[in-house]
Amino acid sequence: MINGIALGQYFPGQSVMHKMDPRIKLINTFIFIIAVFIPQSWAGLLMVILFVLFSINCSKIPGKTILKSFKPIIPIILITSLINVFYTQSGTILWKWWIFTISTGGLNKAGFMAVRILCLIVGSSLMTYTTTPTALTDGMERVFSPLKVFHVHVHELAMMMTIALRFIPTLIEETDKIMSAQKARGADMESGGLSQRIKAFIPVLIPLFVSSFRRAYELATAMECRCYHGGEGRTRMKQLKMQGRDYSAIAVMTVFVGLLIASLFVVPPVL
Repeated sequence: MINGIALGQYFPGQSVMHKMDPRIKLINTFIFIIAVFIPQSWAGLLMVILFVLFSINCSKIPGKTILKSFKPIIPIILITSLINVFYTQSGTILWKWWIFTISTGGLNKAGFMAVRILCLIVGSSLMTYTTTPTALTDGMERVFSPLKVFHVHVHELAMMMTIALRFIPTLIEETDKIMSAQKARGADMESGGLSQRIKAFIPVLIPLFVSSFRRAYELATAMECRCYHGGEGRTRMKQLKMQGRDYSAIAVMTVFVGLLIASLFVVPPVL
């Protein structure tokens, strides 16, 4: 883990989720992202929470690692919650000033949306936590292979997506190093108005762009030295084969989505 940042990193393990077919993990992740937005009641959201906890248990990823991954999304959760708190006028009004209103409905919706975002981030992050870059690339290529009919370069697309995902922790670490170096030289990035803070970040952005282009050039050179020429004629040491745990994962996801859809008709919405 880089400075407590777990986003986009792989954690080696021998759990059930680590051993699953990457194609199934990709498909289940896409379905989960859609399924998170199905529940409109706390009962439905509770099923999502239980499913996420069950997935974490299957992945054997330490709880501290999961909690540390919340750090980058805290501003998004706070902004979303504040918007829902002040601009949702339903239920009993608790406080009102000018255009801002706090009501029981707003607090309920803010909490609901915050929990939904947390479940979305944690559930989708488990795919990268338990899948190696090579397996993730192979899985993406197989899942998107039908797009070859439309002359889409599926292998190159999967490779670019995987590289971009894996470079997130590297860029975060590079940004932290540059900011520390600038502060050591007397740069002030925390005081002043908004315009002054934006100007203070220019000395950070320029070296970050230069470093990013240098890393991209080095990566391209390394791939060329290893005779990489795309997916044409490329073979794989490990062939993807579905096993019993993969079919079980499909069955669990099907039951999960079915229960969420059923909750729409059984439990009245709270939003």
